[in-house]
Amino acid sequence: MGNTDKFEMIANTYDTPERILIAKVSSDAIREYVVDAKGKKAVDFGCGTGLVGMSLIDEFQSVLFLDTSPSMIRQIKQKIADRHIPNADTLCFDFEQEGLSELRAGYIFMAQVLLHIPDVEFVLSRLFEVLNEGGHLIIVDFNKNENIVSDLVHNGFNQDELTAKMTKIGYRDVHSKTFYHGSRIFMGQDASMFILDARK
Repeated sequence: MGNTDKFEMIANTYDTPERILIAKVSSDAIREYVVDAKGKKAVDFGCGTGLVGMSLIDEFQSVLFLDTSPSMIRQIKQKIADRHIPNADTLCFDFEQEGLSELRAGYIFMAQVLLHIPDVEFVLSRLFEVLNEGGHLIIVDFNKNENIVSDLVHNGFNQDELTAKMTKIGYRDVHSKTFYHGSRIFMGQDASMFILDARK
């Protein structure tokens, strides 16, 4: 996945007050879209240190924390061990390199992950394959922001364009809305975040 090297370097210092706040805002937004999931498996895709998935762990039968960065996975493994969480597992894996044919989930959520992925459509297609029939992909990310200029990340997303891409892949019942505005939350710029829910 994009920017793995960068995340390797910052894994030990990733959990800043600002990131913890954004993770809480994100997980609260995701929770509103999680319905009757106690018997379902979820994947926290691009989990980082697990800030979002950890707060959603009780909503699901189990959560798989998946990231391309070994250092991030080490952080989340430590949290799982420290808190004696029985229904969590980890996987260090890069969907951009290869598919994972045996992985299935009722829910996949990804918070501020899509902006790091160069080929968005390709990864969304791979995630479509992982979802069970009727399963949900929930995306939290930044709205398109013309003030952001970067070679490392997308400068956010247009919700209508993203919905069209996902519909083309085969996702249905795609709904999205802007739910949060914050000061200097996206590469030092004021920005807004959206949440998108889509079904297979």
